[in-house]
Amino acid sequence: MKKIEIVISGLVLLLFVAGIYFYPQMPERMASHWNVKGEVDGYLSKFWGLFLMPLLSIGILLLYLIIPKVDPLKKNIEKFRKYFDGFIILLLLFFFYLYVLTIFWNLGLRFDMGQAIIPAVGILFYYCGILIENAKRNWFIGIRTPWTLSNERVWEKTHKIGGKLFKISGVITLIGILFQKYALFFILLPILSSTIYTVIYSYVEYQKVMGE
Repeated sequence: MKKIEIVISGLVLLLFVAGIYFYPQMPERMASHWNVKGEVDGYLSKFWGLFLMPLLSIGILLLYLIIPKVDPLKKNIEKFRKYFDGFIILLLLFFFYLYVLTIFWNLGLRFDMGQAIIPAVGILFYYCGILIENAKRNWFIGIRTPWTLSNERVWEKTHKIGGKLFKISGVITLIGILFQKYALFFILLPILSSTIYTVIYSYVEYQKVMGE
């Protein structure tokens, strides 16, 4: 087993260990979702409140192991593998951070959940930009439109601009910390705009290439 696989498996295991350790201390109904005002508006049973996130992390681990083996363009994935590995680790750390916040809240600590989550979301968006900028053409990772998958040049150009937009989205998300009342807009608007723009951009670039 590679070092990176040991690290990722360790993070998954850590989530389960935390769930087992805190199980006796949790209420029967755990707060599991908060609205934009930071008020609890969703609950789960103790079992699902503690073990849903660890079970999801197993899914992430399986995808990490399977994708590079089944992708028809798996040789391309190896060209940016370190960025893919970094993303999986960051995603699991993001899960772990949300998990810890949820446990603390259900132990009786009170804080603004939205404000606590924003920095983690901003960092995740920013790293997505780094991953996208470095991603080579494949079927699972990156901006996969019919036009990027059909042409190498369109893939490269779309991912260069897409990576920059996702990094900008991450910075804008972090700025949302200063505007608590509108923080959700600082998260959703940039990332949705970036996604829509890159899809349209890939189509336009493909038409240019085909017209040459």
